[in-house]
Amino acid sequence: MKKIIAIILTALVALCACASAEGSFKVGICNYVDDASLNQIVENIQDQLAAIGADQDVTFDIDYQNCNADASVMQQIISNFIADGVDLMVGVATPVAMTMQSMTEDNQIPVVFAAVSDPISTELVASLDAPGANITGTSDFLNTSAVLNLIFAADPDAQNIALLYDVGQDASTTPINDAKAYLDEKGVAYKEYTGTNVSEVIQAAQALIADGADAVFTPTDNTIMTAELSIYEMLTEAGIPHYTGADSFALNGAFLGYGVDYANLGVETANMIAGILVDGNDPAATPVMTFDNGTATINTETAAAIGLDFDAVSEAFAPYCTQILPIETAESF
Repeated sequence: MKKIIAIILTALVALCACASAEGSFKVGICNYVDDASLNQIVENIQDQLAAIGADQDVTFDIDYQNCNADASVMQQIISNFIADGVDLMVGVATPVAMTMQSMTEDNQIPVVFAAVSDPISTELVASLDAPGANITGTSDFLNTSAVLNLIFAADPDAQNIALLYDVGQDASTTPINDAKAYLDEKGVAYKEYTGTNVSEVIQAAQALIADGADAVFTPTDNTIMTAELSIYEMLTEAGIPHYTGADSFALNGAFLGYGVDYANLGVETANMIAGILVDGNDPAATPVMTFDNGTATINTETAAAIGLDFDAVSEAFAPYCTQILPIETAESF
């Protein structure tokens, strides 16, 4: 009898463990670098998954890692996710998503990317509507012309535009090419200034100031985002407005950020993760989500420092934006 009871108890424990496992999912998140935009995404993914878990009585066991733009560290993190048997991986920014894609070809672990600006040209997906493999996600595609329109709305006489970016950032390739085409058609001179780390970006900023740039354009470039706190004061002192592809640049001192609400992008990324894990959605048939690029965020402190009145530039920008929001510099985010 004791033996029978022991067998029954063992079976019940196994059954409970199995039921628990069915309601628990292991999620590995790898962030590309520590910057305001990407940190905002991760925070909102975690918060939204916690909310979904509480609402649907499931658990998301999250392993969050940051590779700090180190390719070898990134590969090791992803290898660890695979070895730990994660149910799904989240790649924040293009380089992480591309590495996850290549490292899951054989095991087909679902991958959800966040903040990939051009998932088609990077060959992450076959199309936005039908990704076609084990990967889908959210895109922060930037409408470059919309940002550049704002430069000339504020300063119709601008004739010397600086393009500040990292040549190694896939997210910058398409918008920088689009910016060149736009400025060529407009007959406005431009010069490229590049950097692959904070020190090089500082040198690039010093160079464009010395060259007398009228304005600076930067797309959703994580390297420049990381360096923004180190360059915004020198640009401000020189009276040069920095037009960028995300509100988090403006949070860290740039004159203007235009584009995606990264907090909402993080929430929608979490919803997509839950859809795959909880609802059984197929990544191959889950459309990539894109967002309205119509919000301009103006740093009111920087605007005042370079002699631009918030109300006046807001009026000038109004035809090109769905909304205009004020923000102040926050050096810790």
